[in-house]
Amino acid sequence: MKEIYLDNGATSFPKAPGVVESVSNYLKNIGCNINRGAYTSSFEAENIVFETRELICELLHFDQCENVVFTKNITESLNVLIKGALRKNEHVIVSSMEHNAVMRPIHALGEKGITFSRVTCNALGELNVEDIKQYIKPNTKALVMTHASNVCGTVLPLEEIGEICKIHGIYFIIDTAQTAGFLEINYKKLGADAIAFTGHKGLLGPQGMGGFIMNDPLAAYMNPLIEGGTGSLSEYEKQPCYMPDKFEAGTMNIPGVYGLNAALKYILKTGINTIREKELFLVKRFLERLKNIPNIKIIGKKEIEGRTAVVSVDFPQYDNGQISYRLYKEFGIMTRCGLHCAPSAHKTLKTFPDGTVRFSFSHFNTVEEVDYTIDSIYKCMD
Repeated sequence: MKEIYLDNGATSFPKAPGVVESVSNYLKNIGCNINRGAYTSSFEAENIVFETRELICELLHFDQCENVVFTKNITESLNVLIKGALRKNEHVIVSSMEHNAVMRPIHALGEKGITFSRVTCNALGELNVEDIKQYIKPNTKALVMTHASNVCGTVLPLEEIGEICKIHGIYFIIDTAQTAGFLEINYKKLGADAIAFTGHKGLLGPQGMGGFIMNDPLAAYMNPLIEGGTGSLSEYEKQPCYMPDKFEAGTMNIPGVYGLNAALKYILKTGINTIREKELFLVKRFLERLKNIPNIKIIGKKEIEGRTAVVSVDFPQYDNGQISYRLYKEFGIMTRCGLHCAPSAHKTLKTFPDGTVRFSFSHFNTVEEVDYTIDSIYKCMD
């Protein structure tokens, strides 16, 4: 039985061409740390790390390589940003579509007197920008928001939101877990203070690799979440205050950087628009054929405008978990069932607590796989 991978919203597979070879080359032929050794292989690794910062800048239309910080994933990035940007008795705004990577750090900060307001989106996951204004308070310090829902794929209007943040002097922190590598992300147009990214989803790189970019004012204001060795200013026991060392304590995931380097080169060479058009072409076919299946409910937008390649489906007359299990056990189709670490989003979409079966596509998928999946869904409902 062939296997079809439709869980790219969780992590991409297959990875970009060249990723495996790049990671293998580092492990086989380089293997050393950076910023610690005065020998050729260490310098070579340092060059790859610097080049990868440059590639992130190219991807996100950012012009400060030193302000590209690498972490192990976007959850760590968001923890660093949220906990670093907020102080006691301050207030933060989020949307009702947020992932727990945003909500759990914010809830934890409640112990420090930090409060939050949740702007409610509609049943399609759409956000009315005007609704944000009523939640702004004198002590509102930041607005943290996903670029697109990991449950239903709806893209939020971040450029307009960035304008509001600028007018009110609010830090704007963006979660691009579902959009980096799929949408053109322009740091300047978004009006962001910080953008968090992860390497293992749309960027087609390995797990354990993420990061964020940020402007100088926010970098200066924030305290690091983790402190330790950087290979710089080693004569001092205090964390360096310059970038990126301020937020990169300890040995980074250098094999992951090598993998991300290869993935970014592939994405930039292929083109974001090419990747997005292929994925939306597949999603359009999937949605059109899904609409013909009785007794199911497509969650969120039913057209391709304003969405990513993530599609959630509810099977009201069946157990969603059983459908997901049968799709894999009987037909080899890999999906993600449940609440997708986003209970607030599911409450907004009226799919809590049962969740949905999520189908998330890559541009490596094919039309034949889409049609096979639709036929398999029919069979699961016999």
